Amino acid sequence: MTTNRTPTRLTLAAVAAALLATGCANMDERQQGTAKGAAIGTVAGAVLGAATGGKNTVRGAAIGGIAGAIAGNVWSRRMEEQRQAMEQATAGTGVDVVRTPDNQLKLNIPSDISFATGSAALQPQLRSVLQQFADGLRANPGTLVRVVGHTDNVGSDATNNTLSVARADTVRDFLEDRGVSRSRIETAGRGEREPIASNETADGRSRNRRVEIFLREPEAAGTVR
Repeated sequence: MTTNRTPTRLTLAAVAAALLATGCANMDERQQGTAKGAAIGTVAGAVLGAATGGKNTVRGAAIGGIAGAIAGNVWSRRMEEQRQAMEQATAGTGVDVVRTPDNQLKLNIPSDISFATGSAALQPQLRSVLQQFADGLRANPGTLVRVVGHTDNVGSDATNNTLSVARADTVRDFLEDRGVSRSRIETAGRGEREPIASNETADGRSRNRRVEIFLREPEAAGTVR
């Protein structure tokens, strides 16, 4: 009697991949990218092997795991290099550069360089940050940029929606004037709809008058926040 080993092999491959993925907790981001890529590749390879008759399930899982590990490692390395470049470009400015769950880099600009109430004009401190940011973007010509403007709750919804877009557009225009191609920069406005602090205090309103800047590689160009 011949035993069909395909389900067992496929299950083992899936379990191995799951264990590999759960081991990511103690890894740095580059190692996590490698492990997750390997896990996805292992499952994909096993499925492909099973679909082609089952004889190559284990071999397919192994090949898929290797290919996935390489792909995950390359992506994470690029993202890490971009983050380091942006951190260097904004060093000493108070800007925090973080990696988002969807593999974008986000610049958190401190509240003390936010916009004045009702204004889209760049304050001197923000201009200084954006100048260094533009220098970093010119050194990384493949990076795409998304600028999202926000307001506090002073004024009507219609006014704040328009103002938030104007703030994002002001940042885009500043970057473009300093050599960053306009085609790389997308802008949007959220009005007062996404506060990060209470609008009941002056400090909270100051923090809400802001722009958020996201960076992504071309491969993730379809990702939107």
